[in-house]
Amino acid sequence: MAKKIAILMGGNSPEREVSLSSGKACPESIARLGYNIHSIDAKDNFINELIEFNPDIVFNALHGRLGEDGIIQGLLETLSIPYTHSGVLASSIAMDKNLAKICFKDAGIPVIQHEILELSFKKEDIPYAFPYVIKPLDGGSSVGVKIFSSADDWKFNNNWSKDDTKYMVEPYIPGRELTVATMGNKSLTVTDILSEEWYDYEAKYRSGASKHIIPANIPKKIKNLCLEYALTAHNKLRCRGITRTDFRWDEKLGYEGLFVLELNTQPGMTPTSLVPEQANYVGMSFDDLCDWLIQDASYNKR
Repeated sequence: MAKKIAILMGGNSPEREVSLSSGKACPESIARLGYNIHSIDAKDNFINELIEFNPDIVFNALHGRLGEDGIIQGLLETLSIPYTHSGVLASSIAMDKNLAKICFKDAGIPVIQHEILELSFKKEDIPYAFPYVIKPLDGGSSVGVKIFSSADDWKFNNNWSKDDTKYMVEPYIPGRELTVATMGNKSLTVTDILSEEWYDYEAKYRSGASKHIIPANIPKKIKNLCLEYALTAHNKLRCRGITRTDFRWDEKLGYEGLFVLELNTQPGMTPTSLVPEQANYVGMSFDDLCDWLIQDASYNKR
């Protein structure tokens, strides 16, 4: 009898639409693999539906709060249902950009200096010269991220979501946007992301809004450092399954201009997503990728 796979998608986070897109692509693939699938929109009272289906494995296609911050992982641990990707601790730390950067720095990974801002912050509270970046402390998919190049930008970018109680501010690093997918104990390759402005929400998820160069045309030393830092970050947080680590690289500074921005424990699985592209580059189809995640699923994670 085919294993029963519940696919959790949607939810109530600001990244709901991204998750629905992941939740559309993944079931088609998992069905082709011969599994008995049931997609569940993880909003309102979805837990009864999950329990009634009684899955052998949960394929977590959620993004953002409640989906990749340790909460849904805690529920699945309580229910003793094997699930894909990272466990409670890794998910919660990675979602908190401050805690994640503290861990990365402790592991010898270069990160950008930052300060934490309360919701009531003002322009005068920013300790850095322009340009700088302000982002929600625990957001994803670049939702709510704003770049300030001059004081004039405050006229148009001074409204903040009350859903976010804390923000992070850090100096803007000029240069290139690089990313690395890590599967299990191996980093795959480096992608160079080219977009018109910066890699914002639209550039990530609108077809044609960004260009992905695989493999990135960068010096071998920078490539190796990206692969090394991504794997180190993955292991430092005790991640499982697949993660994606994002970098900024200021070419003018050489290897000293390479910084880790953050690590994503629930990378997108949409038609324009970076992880499926990197998997394909190393010879894994989208079906292979989904099946690998299912085979890697577990509970009682560290």
